Amino acid sequence: MRTLLALLLLSSLAPAQTPDQIRDRMAALIGGLPGNRPLLNPRVTSTFERPGYRVENVVFDSLPNFRVTANLYLPTQGPGPFPAVLGVAGHSNNGKASATYQHAWISLARRGYVVLAYDPPGQGERVEYFDPLLGRSRVGTGVNEHISAGLQCLLTGASIARYFIWDGIRAFDYLLTRKEVDPRRIAVAGNSGGGTQAALLAVFEPRLAAAVSSCYITRWRELMDGPGPQDAEQLIPGFLSSGLDFVDYIKAFAPRPFLITSAVRDFFPIAGARATFEAARQHYESIDAPGRVSFFEYDDTHGWSQPRRQAAYAFLDKHLKGIDAPAVEEPLVTEPESSLWVTPTGYLANTFGSETVFSLNAALAREIYPRRRAASIQDPNTLRALIRQRLAIPDLHLAARTVAPGPKPAILAAGVPAADLDDLRKAGFVVRSLDLPKYEAGRSGYSSAYQAAAREWLHGRSLLGIQVAEMTAALYELAADPQVHPARIAVWGKGNAGVTALLTAALQPGVAKVLAEGSVTSWFAITQAPLHEDTTALIVPGVLVDFDLPDLVRLIAPRPLWLADPRTPTGARVPPSIIRAEYPAPPVTVIERPEGWPATRAFQAWLASPPL
Repeated sequence: MRTLLALLLLSSLAPAQTPDQIRDRMAALIGGLPGNRPLLNPRVTSTFERPGYRVENVVFDSLPNFRVTANLYLPTQGPGPFPAVLGVAGHSNNGKASATYQHAWISLARRGYVVLAYDPPGQGERVEYFDPLLGRSRVGTGVNEHISAGLQCLLTGASIARYFIWDGIRAFDYLLTRKEVDPRRIAVAGNSGGGTQAALLAVFEPRLAAAVSSCYITRWRELMDGPGPQDAEQLIPGFLSSGLDFVDYIKAFAPRPFLITSAVRDFFPIAGARATFEAARQHYESIDAPGRVSFFEYDDTHGWSQPRRQAAYAFLDKHLKGIDAPAVEEPLVTEPESSLWVTPTGYLANTFGSETVFSLNAALAREIYPRRRAASIQDPNTLRALIRQRLAIPDLHLAARTVAPGPKPAILAAGVPAADLDDLRKAGFVVRSLDLPKYEAGRSGYSSAYQAAAREWLHGRSLLGIQVAEMTAALYELAADPQVHPARIAVWGKGNAGVTALLTAALQPGVAKVLAEGSVTSWFAITQAPLHEDTTALIVPGVLVDFDLPDLVRLIAPRPLWLADPRTPTGARVPPSIIRAEYPAPPVTVIERPEGWPATRAFQAWLASPPL
């Protein structure tokens, strides 16, 4: 993990051409891969046999104490060693044990393949936000777990994808320990989220002999125009601004065989899948490997349906066995989920225990935080330039006035209730209310905030950077108001807008004072919180490599900086001792706003000193 900082400090990357260049670029964007391979510590916890195959329920370590639950399907007929398949599960709650995926694993085992099917983080037996009282995930298995941990990973400059990829690499390592496996004939195959993992492993696992990605490959142009960005491991910050697209997964794998299977009525647009296949086909021809990238589509909806599974069997037979013939999936009976449990209860959390993506990323945050760039920067202008660069906003300043200053003080407010704004106006302030945040309506099952933020991350930007730019532009307008004295403008943000206000005041020396009410105190706190809520709009990928909110204090001081009712990442009140550890007094004033108090009473001292 110590390679993370070096990768994050890459300032720019030229357009990728070779597989190595694509791999290096993606590695930089996901925060790198762990730098060592600890012992796998594999253990078979139970086994059973069925006609034509045997199943071993296995647990192994991907990283120290970061455990992976898996089912190893072993053919019982025919001579070995056998070709093998890494079976990567999509977003099923029960992970590897999903009946749909069992159809693939069992059929492959009956056809003479060893299959290692394993649970991704946050699914199946690897639920990471497990609540012992509820007996289930506190946030929701699968997508919700991925997003919760994924947002925290972004703050450290990583992507949750790095943990999915590393699990796959270590799963490959485990297959190499089995005498039943031919190490030269190991493929990866999966659908949906498993199709994502297959595409990612195609980039990062050079030992793979073939890859099958079902119901995932499309093109970003069509995906953005359709349902928009999807799950956290499918979102690599800076992916689009680096000039990458889905076809680059396949180019990185070339000239090895790659199969795309698609559903005509999928939410991963079929037009994008067809366009990506055509681009991949031309690329394979240009490197003298025609026919080694294939495409299959079927007129149905999202899922690893039987036609797409059969296409995968035929493809693997051709390239791993030398058998070029159609494949038919024979009838079979799937297993009860509990038969495939590696753990006694179906959860690592309440049996063997395990590190989680959250715990690993929290440790990474603690490692990099003392070395963040802001800690060693003394010059205010240099620090402001670093903040602007990370937020991807231009160097803006309050507009110069061409008329004499007006007589009135002004307050630029965001997220502040109308009653408070009316109270300030009655007290003689010019008040401008900024509508933050602004999201397009969500076009998928994901929240509109997540969709809006994800679009920015893919382009190397953030919603927060956009909102700081909007608040700065509003300052321009307010400073030009003939009623307003430009040296008497304060900024007040409530909730997430309080973070926007702090950043704006730090970057704009002309702001007279700043108040953040009911706001989170730091990004570092988000990485250390087992749970967090309503933080999506605050996420700036890689921000903790550069700075944190407490670093803004020295850019704002000696101007009054007030924190009213500061909050934890779950919205609870922050104990005063924690505030004082992060924000020394002076120059920061921390207060509690009594319930029902109007703004002019609760913040009387802030409004009066220095006079607005």
